[in-house]
Amino acid sequence: MSAIAAQIPLTVMDHEDPELFEELAAAVRRVASTGAFTGGAAVTDFEADYAAWCEVPHVVGVSSGTEALVLALRALEIGPGDEVVVPANSFIASAEAVSLVGALPRFADVELDTQLMSAETLRAALTPSVRCVIPVHLFGRTVEMDPIMELARAHGLSVLEDCSQAHGARYRGRRVGTIGDAGTFSFYPAKNLGAWGDAGAVVTADEQVAERVRLMRSHGESPRYRHRIVGTTGRLDAIQAAVLRVKLAHLDERNRARRRVAERLREALGEAASMQLPAPVEPDTDHVFHQFVVRTARRDEVKELLAARGIASAIHYPIPIHRSEAYEALGDGEDVAPRATRLAREILSLPIFPTMSEEQIERVGGALRAIAVGEPRTPLVR
Repeated sequence: MSAIAAQIPLTVMDHEDPELFEELAAAVRRVASTGAFTGGAAVTDFEADYAAWCEVPHVVGVSSGTEALVLALRALEIGPGDEVVVPANSFIASAEAVSLVGALPRFADVELDTQLMSAETLRAALTPSVRCVIPVHLFGRTVEMDPIMELARAHGLSVLEDCSQAHGARYRGRRVGTIGDAGTFSFYPAKNLGAWGDAGAVVTADEQVAERVRLMRSHGESPRYRHRIVGTTGRLDAIQAAVLRVKLAHLDERNRARRRVAERLREALGEAASMQLPAPVEPDTDHVFHQFVVRTARRDEVKELLAARGIASAIHYPIPIHRSEAYEALGDGEDVAPRATRLAREILSLPIFPTMSEEQIERVGGALRAIAVGEPRTPLVR
């Protein structure tokens, strides 16, 4: 490697793509020129486009992925006295939304190979008070939904898919978010489909669920000043909708590019000793590689050595939800999700983005192969 090398980021944001940036800036200017910053055509046009793209009748744009979860749970009539099963290996919003509606999260462990909830780990977390389950399509990989749906229906449970890291992924031919009673998306800027700020959406085939979310996102109001239920301010901003509509047109190709980059990363990493690469994608499942996550017992050392070579990496997530300060009081001293706890010590997210070059892929692969055989670190000359 050259003594002077450019940093390889974990991901690349829109300002790094001049052509896309200008297209997005033009969309923002169009909204700004109308003065319609809340609601209006920009929002309804995006909702219609995203519904068609997701192959679902209803999309309701909201202010964030967390708000999407909260409003969807409320629309499914989940509240105080109810329990909701969430995977311990996820971003905290999956559990946080349950708490925000007054319900109690029950933590399910995950499978080590996929790092996802399964029907088996769900079954172990069920209690008589569980009324809903939130499978999370984490890192872009799809959960095995059919066994979960069968188990949920047998127990009379609602199913709310958290799709915040899996925009466009399919399970048995269906877009994620369209399999359960409803699905939620975050459009945080770093997502496969990212806004220029916080934004989210609820997708559903259930007209009543969609209508309740529409009411609740704007003070339960319809028509103006007729407040039919208690709601909140959870609307999708028009500027974010305009940005998302432009980027939606590019999403399928960018997801294909992510899959290509992931395959090349797998090849470039080769036989990196003691490093487990993402599990192969099984038939009827999918992976859109929001993150490329490897496992190694040397995780912290490897992360440091990569940084010394100018290669970014991250840990998603260093503390499983059930062991966070926010939720540790729910435990009784027993680790209810030991696999999630183990993963938190071993997982490392490597750089992946649609425009990742062959040279960048080779640098990541070469660095990790060198680290695997114990080559002394080569500090980056800045």
